[in-house]
Amino acid sequence: MFLFEEVKYKDILNIEHLSIKKNNTTCIVGESGSGKTTLLRLLNKLISYDHGEIFYHDQPLSQIDSVKLRRYVTMLPQTPAIFHGSIKDNLLIGLKFAEKPLASDNQLCDALKRVKLNKALSQDAEKLSGGEKQRVALARVVLSNPEVLLLDEPSSALDEDTEHIIIEELVNYSQKRGKTLIMATHSKKIANQFSDQMIEIKDGKII
Repeated sequence: MFLFEEVKYKDILNIEHLSIKKNNTTCIVGESGSGKTTLLRLLNKLISYDHGEIFYHDQPLSQIDSVKLRRYVTMLPQTPAIFHGSIKDNLLIGLKFAEKPLASDNQLCDALKRVKLNKALSQDAEKLSGGEKQRVALARVVLSNPEVLLLDEPSSALDEDTEHIIIEELVNYSQKRGKTLIMATHSKKIANQFSDQMIEIKDGKII
């Protein structure tokens, strides 16, 4: 699905060759500052590489419109944005940005159940805890129904037990729906348990 050839980004990443397979769960592991987040950001053109080429379905990313790409390759940053308004407003805003049909209240509630968040749609999103906000953002990504989910430390604000439950749910969701899940994580335990492919980065290089 994704292929890196001689890709360099500043002095942060230097990847000679890397293939990321379709319909798999791929975990990117490495120490803080190793380049995990940079790799994810390259995949949906939040940043642009300086040298080499990244291919998505055999097409160079440099030739794909960035907005169009992000409808299919959606990223959840480590500190996701929470907008003023209710949980419902925050769930729907992702669909509006992607110019996709809005979901029903039942579909929104199903998305909240998927991320184990038992809250009313009318509740003020800005008053949620950090972990609850992260789960709202996860539900927003799931609702947008992309082909590829890019998750940057998706459980960093969660306790270990909740982390395991939600990652397992996301992996199952991706497998059942034929999605490709690419996740940067600090946890080798999570990577060993859930990944089909594990990529370890050290000092910007694949090891």
